[in-house]
Formats: sequence, C-alpha cells, structure tokens
Amino acid sequence: MSAIQQEAHGASFWHAVSRNRRDRPALHDAINVDLAIVGGGFSGLSTALHAARKGLSVAVLEAEIIAWGATGRNAGFVVPNFAKMDPDSILARLGPERGERLVDFAAGSADLVFGLIRRHGIDCDAVQNGWIQPAHSPAAFEKVKARTEQWARRGRPAVLLDQQEVETLTGARGYVGGWMDRSGGVLNPVAYARGLADAAEKAGAKIFEQTPVTAVDRVADGWMLKTPSGSARAGKVLIATNAYGGPLNPLLRRTYFPLKVFQVATEPLPREVRRRLLPGGQGVGDTRRNLFTFRFDADNRLITGGMHILSAGADTRVPRTIWRRLGHHLDLPALPPLAYSWSGMAAVEPDFLPHLLDLGPGLIAGRACNGRGIAMTTAMGKVLADWATGTEARDLPLPFAPPAPIPLHALLRHAPNMLLGWSMLRDRLDETGRPPQATA
Repeated sequence: MSAIQQEAHGASFWHAVSRNRRDRPALHDAINVDLAIVGGGFSGLSTALHAARKGLSVAVLEAEIIAWGATGRNAGFVVPNFAKMDPDSILARLGPERGERLVDFAAGSADLVFGLIRRHGIDCDAVQNGWIQPAHSPAAFEKVKARTEQWARRGRPAVLLDQQEVETLTGARGYVGGWMDRSGGVLNPVAYARGLADAAEKAGAKIFEQTPVTAVDRVADGWMLKTPSGSARAGKVLIATNAYGGPLNPLLRRTYFPLKVFQVATEPLPREVRRRLLPGGQGVGDTRRNLFTFRFDADNRLITGGMHILSAGADTRVPRTIWRRLGHHLDLPALPPLAYSWSGMAAVEPDFLPHLLDLGPGLIAGRACNGRGIAMTTAMGKVLADWATGTEARDLPLPFAPPAPIPLHALLRHAPNMLLGWSMLRDRLDETGRPPQATA
C-alpha cells in the first residue's frame, strides 16, 4: 500500500479527496420546525432540500458530519433500477397500479440526481454516460435480455449489448453480453452530499452536525427530539439513518440485514491502460452473485468493492483480495498499487426494494439502498417532501407499512456474509455451464 492506506478515524477515501468541507454547528438550543430529519445522508439531505423548497421549516440532525454513514462509504454509482427485481416481477408482487408507480420512481432517479447537480452547481466529478451490467454466463445474459426489454418498453434508455460491445465499452473480456442504462453514471458521493447540504441551507433548511438524537418522544402537536445539548420540536419526523441508527429505535434494527461492504481504490492507472478500460467513464456492476464492480474516479484511480465471509481479520485481508480480483477480471498483470481501503454498513431489505416504515403519526423511517443508494435515496427525498407537505404516506410510490421484524433475526442477520462462499461457487459453475449440486 502507499502512504494513503486504510480509513483513518473512520473517514472514507471520499472524505480524504473531497474539497469544500465546511463545519456546521451542533444544536445547542430548543428549536421548533415543521420537519425534523435524523441523519445527514442522501435521503435526509434530499428530503431537506425538497421540503425547504416547498416552504417548510426543516432541521437536519446528524450525529457525526455530513455523509458520515453509508452515504460517504459507497463506490459512487448512480443506478436507476433495482438490485434484484425487474419491472414485471415488481408488478406481479405489488399489483399494476402500485407496481408501475414504484417502477417509475426508480426509472427517473438517476436523471433526478444529475438534474440536481446541474441545477445547484454541485462540484462532485459527476459523469452521466451510463451504467453497464455485463452478463457473466449465458443464463445471466437471458435474464439481461428480459431486463433490457422491460425497461426499454417503458421508454428508458436501455440498450442491449453483445459480447464485443461489452468488451469495447468496458475493456473487460470474457462476458457473454450485457446491457446499459444510459441515464446512469458515477460521482463523488461525499462531494455530492455536501452539495445537497449547501443547496438545502440556501433553501432555508438548518443543518446541525455532531448532534446525535437520543430520543424521539410523542407530544401533543407532533414529536420532541432530544439531543445532548438541545432539542427539536417538529410536526413530522423522518428517521434517515439507514444502518447507522444505533439504539435510537431497536425495532428498526431487526427489519433489515446489516451488510458490511469494503471498497478499495488503486493508485492512478497509466494512460495507455486507462484508455482501454471504460473509455467513456461509465460504471460497471456485473451479474455475479459475488458482484464485481469497477469504475474510475476523476484522477484515474480504479475503484471496486466486495464483501467478506468471515469477519476475523477482514479489515486487512478483504481489501487485498478485492484488489487482486481487479487484476484477474481486467487482465492487469501490472496492477497499480492499492492506495486506499474503506468500509461501510448497508441496510439490505429482504425483498431488496425501497421501503417507508410507519412508526407513528407523522413519524417515518425510510430505507432505499439495497445497492442502489445514491439514485434511490435522492428520489426518496423528493417524495418524502410531498409527505411532509400533506400527501398521505400510503399515496406515495413506495411501499409503506409498520416495521416487520425479520424472524430469527439474531441468527439470520449474518446470512448475506455466510452465504457468500456458496454464491462464489455458483458463479464459477455458471461460467463452466454446470448446474450446482445440492449438498446434504
């Protein structure tokens, strides 16, 4: 590794390279607002911006600094579709009316992100040249064909790619084919979040850092949020902490799978290698169960990520394993040195869809990550601003219901990591064309 190594004091690579960091004060008073938001990530900041633009008084209470949680620890992909489900399966699950509304919500999410970046002049190295999903096997390519057709049927810029087109666009060999959503892209997530915060404040929102919320209590005309040095009284409250909510609401912690994801960045690639890989600057996430992703940042560093099976020694072991995987999949015998590694926690829903959770009158928790955090949470903020100004939550395009704890959560919470080995085996068997055999 180079001098820039693993995350220092909890910061990510994006915190280290992003410009224009501005300290914001902690809350030291008693304030009264229309909408209080717990969490200064994409969903909280997008909600604050859109609600403030609608004329509401808004306060964002962040326990650390802006973009400290999952918002600042991802790879910066802007992906306007669902991680595991396609439009037709969503309609079958939710029904035609609600299903189409959720599909439309996702379809326009990347355009919303890049539109906000242009409108507010956010300097975050944004590139909207598309998101590519290569197929690692013939069976996966058949699913990709159906996925492309379903999105194209709805007027989205979805394009099917043959084997040669995938290789030309990505520089990666060995894929059967793939597809691209031309509205997707990449950006620096911390710089984007800081830009959203600046825009929200210009619209009138108040943002407080180093302000952990210790309690949310029902009062006669809304809710009282308590912090170590102040309080906020609000008519409505959004809990936007994703997997970083801590003890604020223990029930919420049993409604998702917490997934630790590692990311790494290399030293900048030589110019001749950079010209072969992703010449258009897109982001890539393939169809493997053990997902392989890659992109470049503005300084031509390769960025990729992955999970771990066993946690013992993972902080040291996993980044180097992910780094070596880059060399294997991208034919890089002289792989640039590993420059930085970091990790973050994601909240994964059992159905991999975004959800709004009903915690009481005027109190909602929102989760929309599932590997699609930047686009989905930004779009979630826009519709939650409608809720804050009077739209009934059940009329929003997202599933809305009381929290449903996962049965045997204490045991199953580790399932995504424990099943990774089986997923890797199935990926290898897919590529050799042999079906996996059941084990006793």
